[in-house]
Amino acid sequence: MLLDIRDLHVRYGNVEVLHQISLHVAAGEIVTLLGANGAGKSTTLLSISGLVRPSGGEIIFDGRALHELPAHQIVHAGISQAPEGRRVFGTLTVEENINLGAFITRDKEKIAQTREWIYDLFPRLAERQKQLAGTLSGGEQQMLAIGRALMSNPKLLLLDEPSLGLAPLLVRAIFDTIRTINAAGVTVVLVEQNAKAALHLAHRGYVLEVGRIILHGEAQDLLSNPQVRKAYLGGA
Repeated sequence: MLLDIRDLHVRYGNVEVLHQISLHVAAGEIVTLLGANGAGKSTTLLSISGLVRPSGGEIIFDGRALHELPAHQIVHAGISQAPEGRRVFGTLTVEENINLGAFITRDKEKIAQTREWIYDLFPRLAERQKQLAGTLSGGEQQMLAIGRALMSNPKLLLLDEPSLGLAPLLVRAIFDTIRTINAAGVTVVLVEQNAKAALHLAHRGYVLEVGRIILHGEAQDLLSNPQVRKAYLGGA
């Protein structure tokens, strides 16, 4: 098991926002976390990244206890995240943003190879290497956020709402690229409001409600689950 979360509790001040979350992700999987706003999906990702400290439970990644490590060491361990809202550096160029993702790597040849792979994945970024990131469209900024996260050559890529605010055609393109990234050997945990698209992409899923996992299973089973269809798929 690549990632194993056991009885995870997270508090913001006096409020507990994750209540005994347990989930696992095998190497090579795409696993999606579904739920309404405030369900605890992003907090789960932030806990894995080390940006939020658990108040209880364990996060085991590739045999290591992540909950005991600072965030920068978690990147070294093989995890990177493309955050909600993209968070690109608008006054830097596309290439400068991309290069920032390689801060743990000293091998210049490896950096160049990874950057070329990212430009192959996202040709639009290759065309705009010298353009300021703040002038990109929302879809292009999302591509850049994912590309930057890939520069550390992660074993596990965390994606938080990659389709947020994007036109359907761009959503399809982003999701196709996530599938390509996964086929290249990168395991993916995906937080996504577009439940239907996420379940068509993922192998398995977990449904969170008010900080608890209420359902989990194979993606195809969740797609046909009446509770999921009513709550997240518009009954379709």
